[in-house]
Formats: sequence, structure tokens, C-alpha cells
Amino acid sequence: MEHKVILLSGSPREGGNTEQILAACADVLEESGLKPEIVSLRGKMICSCNACGYCNNTGCCAIDDGANEIFDKIKEAKGLIMGAPVYFGTARGDMMCFLQRLGMISSRNGRFLDGMVGGPIAVARRGGHTATIQEMLMFCFICGMIVPGSNYWNMVFGREKGECQEDEEGMGTARLFAANVTRVIRALYG
Repeated sequence: MEHKVILLSGSPREGGNTEQILAACADVLEESGLKPEIVSLRGKMICSCNACGYCNNTGCCAIDDGANEIFDKIKEAKGLIMGAPVYFGTARGDMMCFLQRLGMISSRNGRFLDGMVGGPIAVARRGGHTATIQEMLMFCFICGMIVPGSNYWNMVFGREKGECQEDEEGMGTARLFAANVTRVIRALYG
């Protein structure tokens, strides 16, 4: 059975560092027999949760901004890896808006994120990686996700497209994280 893993890109730049890192992770997942899919928030105007309660009874969000289609993909997956560029010391706002709404829908609809394997990767030119990882880890932990480690924090340096490839240690850390996601999914689900 092919287990799906969604790799969520919070970058507005097509082919940028975040997508390149997630593509490297997708290669590791695919080589291990999993079915990765990179999904981007690029071009979407992801809004913040307005606490309307619509998802309590419907399993989807009342806000029609393209997030529901991504939520549906995540519901069918065994893994979720989130890649976010750092803006002013934290994850891009649309990524956090998306994750907060995803968490709300999960918590109101059977906690489908509980036991999902994955976690965050932060990408930045210089700093803010750790705060970004912590911010996204809070989401993972409160939703009951299983977050495997790597050999260092999941952070990669790069600003201009392709600069992430020069950070060999960071890319290696991200690939090992993807391999560990695979290992845990295989241990849990075969």
C-alpha cells in the first residue's frame, strides 16, 4: 500500500528554496516507496480562522480560499511535512493561518492529525529559523502529531533561488528528517 505524505510549501516563490528543499525530501520519500505530493500555498490568499464554528458540523471551513482542498488531501495522508520561509523572525503568516485552521478542523472532526507523522522545516537567509520551527512545532504537538528528529534542527540557509543547495549540512538534515518520517510511517503502517 502506498502511504501518502503531503509536503506543504508556504513560500510565495515558485521554484524557490522552500520548494527545492521539499523536492529533495519528496525524492527521499519516493525512493522509500511512499507517495509524496508537494502542495503550495502560493497564489492563495489564506485567511485566518474567524472562529465561526462552521467546521464543527461540516468537516470543512466556511472560508473559500483554496484551503479546504488541501485539508482534504491531508486527511488522506499518513504524513505532513511543512516548509516555511522565515519572514521577520517567524513563519510566513499564511502558513500559520493555514495551520491554525487545519488544527481547528482536525480537532473538531475526529482529530485526524493525531498520530500523523511529520513536522516543520524552516528556510531563511540569516536568522529566525529556531523561532519558526518552534512556532510550527507547537501546532504539531497540540494536534498530536508524531515528529521524528534528524541530526540537527530542520533549518536550511538560503535567500536567492538555489542558495539552499549550497547549505550541504542543512539539505542533509532535511533529507535525514524525510528518511526518519519514512521510517516512522513504515513502523506504524507497514
